[in-house]
Amino acid sequence: MQTLLVIILVVVGVALLVVELFLIPGFGAAGVAGFFSAAAGVAYAYLKIGATAGHISLAAAILLCAVAVIVFLRSRALDKMALQENINAKVDLISQLDISVGQQAVTISRLAPMGKVRVNGHDIEAKSADEFIDQSTPVEIIAIDGNKVIVQPCANNK
Repeated sequence: MQTLLVIILVVVGVALLVVELFLIPGFGAAGVAGFFSAAAGVAYAYLKIGATAGHISLAAAILLCAVAVIVFLRSRALDKMALQENINAKVDLISQLDISVGQQAVTISRLAPMGKVRVNGHDIEAKSADEFIDQSTPVEIIAIDGNKVIVQPCANNK
C-alpha cells in the first residue's frame, strides 16, 4: 500500500509538471503542485519505506520526468498548438512613400496621442505633437521620426 501511494504521488506530480511545462503558460499552481506531489512521494519513500526505496523512487521520478518530456515533444502535440501561418506583412518605410514635412493628411483614427493618418493614399502611423486629435481631422506633418510621422491639426482647424 505504501509503494502504491509513492507511485501515485510521483506519477501525478510528473503529470502536473508536464501540464505546467507545455500547456499552461507561466509558472503557476499546476507546476507547484506537481513539484510538491513528486517530492512528497520521494520523501514518503525515504521516511516510511527506507533509503533504498527512496533512492529508487527518486531515480524513477527523474527518469519519468525525462521520459514524459521526450514523449510529449515527439508526439507532435506542440505542432497542433503552434501557429502554422506565415506572416507575409511588410512595413512600408516612410522614406519610400514620398511623404515630407509640411504635407497635409487626414486622421483615420483618433490620435491619443498615437493613431493612423492617411497621406497620399497611404495609411501610416502618426503621433500627435501635443494634443488629442479626433478622427477625420485635417492635419499637417511637422516632423518625421523613423517610421512614424508627427502631426498637428492644420492651422485653420485649431
